[in-house]
Amino acid sequence: MNRSLARAVTAGAALALVPLGAGAAAAQDAPVPLGGGSGIVVDNTAQCTVTTIGYDAAGSLVGLTAGHCGDAGATVVAERDHDLGVVGRFVHSDPDLDYAVIQFDPAKVMPVNRVGNATITGIGAPAQFPAVVCKKGRTSGETCGVAWGDVLNTAQETWTQLCVLEGDSGAPVMVGSTLVGMVNAYLAVGCLGPEVGTTMAAIVHDLNARGSVGAGFHPL
Repeated sequence: MNRSLARAVTAGAALALVPLGAGAAAAQDAPVPLGGGSGIVVDNTAQCTVTTIGYDAAGSLVGLTAGHCGDAGATVVAERDHDLGVVGRFVHSDPDLDYAVIQFDPAKVMPVNRVGNATITGIGAPAQFPAVVCKKGRTSGETCGVAWGDVLNTAQETWTQLCVLEGDSGAPVMVGSTLVGMVNAYLAVGCLGPEVGTTMAAIVHDLNARGSVGAGFHPL
């Protein structure tokens, strides 16, 4: 789809610039649980949502979120534990597919596959009409709606009738416990929708083609 249109009403960093103090790192603190649906603060400025977390082929602890949340090198702080300090950094941010790869510090992050009532057990094909999809965002929580499919035949996006708000960018979009996409933008004010997101199939293909951090990614 036309990304400039989507970003005019983006669901994340561009419209959710909320200054928040990262806090001092506390090495004595226990690792913070993070997974798909967890809130993060990027570069001490933008609030976004983790799509999923797991390991790549090299064994690195990595996660995904929306690309417009930050550029490569951006710092990541767990929203639920600012005092732990920086727990990861963006190592890649793709402006075309609008996804980013975060490399997490395994000493500070405890990866989980369940956040709230949202559980991720695997990655699947893009959702098609009339499947019902659900998402878990750090702002609007857990919401569900019908999938409209790849409306503009981009081979990389799915439109859904999900309620998403600022800060939900990167939120996992699931069919049951299968991760099929992420939240990237919404085309109306509030929860009127529709939401537009990149499919996991397109992201995984790009990750593997790059052959860098994140290649061979698999969720917990």
